[in-house]
Amino acid sequence: MSGAMVKGEAPTYYKRAPSKPSTDWPPRFMKVNTFLLIQICGFSQEAQFVLHVSSPSSTTVTEIAFLDARRLGRIRLVKSPLNEPPISSLGFDPILSMPSLDDFKQLVSKRSCPIKALLLDQSFSAGVGNWVADEILYHARIHPEQRTNTLTENQLAALHRQTSEVCRIAVEVNADDYKFPQDWLFRHRWGKGKKSKGVEPLQLPSGEPATIKWVTVGGRTSAYVVELQHLTKSKVLPDLSAKDDDDGSESDLTVLSDSSAREVVVKSVNKKRKLTTRKKRSEVSDGVDAHSAKRIRISRTRSQSKMKGKAD
Repeated sequence: MSGAMVKGEAPTYYKRAPSKPSTDWPPRFMKVNTFLLIQICGFSQEAQFVLHVSSPSSTTVTEIAFLDARRLGRIRLVKSPLNEPPISSLGFDPILSMPSLDDFKQLVSKRSCPIKALLLDQSFSAGVGNWVADEILYHARIHPEQRTNTLTENQLAALHRQTSEVCRIAVEVNADDYKFPQDWLFRHRWGKGKKSKGVEPLQLPSGEPATIKWVTVGGRTSAYVVELQHLTKSKVLPDLSAKDDDDGSESDLTVLSDSSAREVVVKSVNKKRKLTTRKKRSEVSDGVDAHSAKRIRISRTRSQSKMKGKAD
């Protein structure tokens, strides 16, 4: 995703590196924001972001640039990182500060978004990324599009347990995917169905091959197993954070978003227009029929008068 680059050395990459990594300086995908001249005792000056690191005991200065090809990273200089946004706005850490099951239920149930979107929200839980969220939901047997306020008690308990467990296992092996368990979805979610060399197909508990499908949730591609993760239309659970049902709080039902409300209004207006159009057409048709009948009567009367005149 993002990383660093030291002058005169090849860039460091988390997993796979290009066959011919560039050593150009400054690097192509460098953040052009701030220049910091940092020593042991302090910092000074502003220009573009190249970090100069030196030591009082050495004349060697090392230059480090922030390499960020996808433009996802940010560089901030703050006095107290833990007490200022964005760090202070982060949610709980699944490893260091996992909330109790009761507190976790309240945090989840008071929302109404898809569960995958909530897991990716860093203000809810810090550090859970896209594939980690998929792994959590796979082991918890929850569909990524399932609404948070429709999760059952058993699903909430499974979600709480797997959020902690998946993160713990990944951290214990230093995120080395070669050491991940064989039954993890991670080994099969890439490539959208393309077979990977040396990787056996994911199997269901019954031994049958699993069916993996992909869907976009929260703007990210989500993988799930069709046979194990079902999207259900469960009854909306009550807000666990509410103290009293008669305290004047809002309904437990999911509130319509602005777009949903507009959609309902538009449908209602369109229905009224259709009814009005049909009524007008009916009235016009009735008017045409009445007019035609009147002309027929007049024509008959005239014919009868002519025949009478000839007879006389």
